[in-house]
Amino acid sequence: MKNLVIVESPAKCKTIEKYLGSDYKVISSKGHIRDLATTGKYGLGVDVENNFQPNYVIIKGKTKDVNALKKSVKEADTVYLATDPDREGETISWHIYDELKIPNEKYKRVVFNEITKDVVLNAINNPGKIDLNLVKSGETRRILDRIIGFRLSKLMQRKTGGKSAGRVQSVALKLIVDREKEIRAFVPEEYWTIEADFEEFKALLEKYHGKEVKIKNEEEANEILDKLTRSFKIESVTEKEKNKSAKEVFRTSTLQQAASNKLNFAPSKTMQIAQKLYEGIDLGNETVGLITYMRTDSTRISDAFVSEAFGYIKNKYGEDYVGYVKKAKKNENIQDAHEGIRPTSINRTPESVKAYLSNDEYKLYKFIYARALASLMHDAKTLATTVILENNGYTFKATGSVLIFDGYLKVYQEYEDSEDVMLPDFKNYKSDTITANKIDKIQHFTKPAPRYTESSLIKELESLGIGRPSTYATIVGTIKDRGYVILKDKKFEPTDIGIETTDKLQEFFSGIVNVEYTANMEKDLDLIAEAKEDNIKVLHDFYDDFEPLVQKAFTEMEKKPAETTGEVCPECGGDLVIRKGKYGEFVACGNYPTCKYIKKEKKEVVEVCACPKCKTGKMVERKTKKGKLFYGCNNYPKCNYALWYKPTGEICPKCGELLVTKNDEVICVKCSEEEK
Repeated sequence: MKNLVIVESPAKCKTIEKYLGSDYKVISSKGHIRDLATTGKYGLGVDVENNFQPNYVIIKGKTKDVNALKKSVKEADTVYLATDPDREGETISWHIYDELKIPNEKYKRVVFNEITKDVVLNAINNPGKIDLNLVKSGETRRILDRIIGFRLSKLMQRKTGGKSAGRVQSVALKLIVDREKEIRAFVPEEYWTIEADFEEFKALLEKYHGKEVKIKNEEEANEILDKLTRSFKIESVTEKEKNKSAKEVFRTSTLQQAASNKLNFAPSKTMQIAQKLYEGIDLGNETVGLITYMRTDSTRISDAFVSEAFGYIKNKYGEDYVGYVKKAKKNENIQDAHEGIRPTSINRTPESVKAYLSNDEYKLYKFIYARALASLMHDAKTLATTVILENNGYTFKATGSVLIFDGYLKVYQEYEDSEDVMLPDFKNYKSDTITANKIDKIQHFTKPAPRYTESSLIKELESLGIGRPSTYATIVGTIKDRGYVILKDKKFEPTDIGIETTDKLQEFFSGIVNVEYTANMEKDLDLIAEAKEDNIKVLHDFYDDFEPLVQKAFTEMEKKPAETTGEVCPECGGDLVIRKGKYGEFVACGNYPTCKYIKKEKKEVVEVCACPKCKTGKMVERKTKKGKLFYGCNNYPKCNYALWYKPTGEICPKCGELLVTKNDEVICVKCSEEEK
């Protein structure tokens, strides 16, 4: 074998191998191959006394994969490390290089911002080396997360009902808890507005003799109504042409936010679908990545794509619709390593590939395609109209607009947030007075800031400089999975345990678990990546502040008493309480260790469907020793048929296996594995 290419995902292998030809073999590392051990002081896998020297071990279950990689590397003349084009991907390449002991002269580092033939070939022809500064930054992030996660999680488990804490997740949770406390403490204030309702529009009271009107109660509203007549004088009609420009192409965070708002996709679902669109879709005559790399905080787009898109717009919509390239906004948090999220070819329209995509894949691709195309189209033009009406010294105002050129809205109208309010043509009025059908008083109450949605939380985290695009979906997923928050009407509400965990952390770690400290840590990580900061100094500065606080908290933090069940221990007469063990909650005597009684729970058997293997048994819910749910035949051990995902009861027409539900999608596990 002459050339070996190692990528992260198995889904890319066949596609890239086709592009490169018979001289290349493409294999997958299947993501990370090693991680920090859980040995040493506090189980950190980091020697804190020896400049935070990490102790890496092969991830459990990955030994076979690593041995296969070693064998392939040994047989190759040149090894191309082609993991994802971001900080994490750079770190994975380094782990492969280091663990497999690849000679420096034998390897090359290549990155694919999109999985298309031209881009892959160009990357192979222009290789580089691993960016060790990026690796240091990634390694520092992992060590920080390990120290904070392990130390605080252990503290929370011992002292509270919380399951975990983390560098970013705890700050995200704090934002939600702080907002909830604001809402609970908020005292609404009454106010009123007055609205004149005309045949074709409505106008709102704004001023009295040039001064802004504020109406505090119904009595004040009635006093004003008594002074008004239904006849209004048209004081002025102002028309002004305005341009409305398209938004830039998606970044990771804006894609997650927009897909949440417009497509009702959870951030994790958006990223899973985007990953598949990036890695490659079989279009019958070719397999190709439909979008560029989806983990990015840049909105830059290549000159080649701009040129292609301008030509497409001109041919399809006309010269008037050709737009311009938006200037990227300056943001110190942006890492401009690669482009924004766009289709790899503007000619692969959503309709042309619809037959090869699932419904959700099509929805997301169409959204990404429309956003990228619209970003390069001409501004829409509206005629904005403002009408000022006068009534006995009271000034009313009505605003509206008329679309006079659709521009980018030609392709993006369905995703726009606002609707234009239409006003009549006042030139057709024969008089300078107009009569209202009615004048209403409307009661209002001030409202607190709204609870965070998944979309608005991601937007807030990004604006505060907390976390990175690739981490947002995980952060949101973690605080949900830990039971710290619930989604109610698509809005986050903290649970009692979420509030308790936050309060305890703020009591002892307010100087570290906060927005400013976490954002500054992100800046330090970026400086390490740019070789402008020493990673060991960053770790020492953090740990020297953090560890004394942990020691103090373990000593002084009050432990939450165990929750009683209301039952009496049959052995000693003490209270039975709910305890947490390695494999979940259980009921035991509160007098432990004097009394070691543990209540045995009766297991409810949940039948799902018939077993397709033995035909006589039933598929039932089971749990592994570690508490992981799976589905197996109740005739075990005579029948060992089992599945990790919940079976639907339907049979796959191709192979006869049970169909299962995975990530809200019905699939056949066997057929899916064979396709890989």
